Amino acid sequence: MGISTHILDTSLGRPAANVPVSLARAGENKRWVPLNQMVTDADGRCRSLLPEDEALTPGVYIVHFDTASYYEAQEVPGLYPYVQIVFTVEAGQAHYHIPLLLTANGYTTYRGT
Repeated sequence: MGISTHILDTSLGRPAANVPVSLARAGENKRWVPLNQMVTDADGRCRSLLPEDEALTPGVYIVHFDTASYYEAQEVPGLYPYVQIVFTVEAGQAHYHIPLLLTANGYTTYRGT
């Protein structure tokens, strides 16, 4: 299954659609190795951030959310131009769901199911 995400705009009480999202993994030299770029669907989801030909391997990953473009489209000033969530994938895990709960002046995240 890999890695998925879901963005909810909690100030509006609805999914955040059309948000550019990218995924990268830390390489041997601790530099980010880009894996994929997507845009959230109408339900605020990227159901599979990890490319189909890429295995979910242990390591450190980062999901980058371009929140500035989302808030520009909403005509709302946002405090955070982007949100980056860095997390560790452990051996033996088949799926990581990384939700983002977003407002113009704050955000929170957790490991979802």
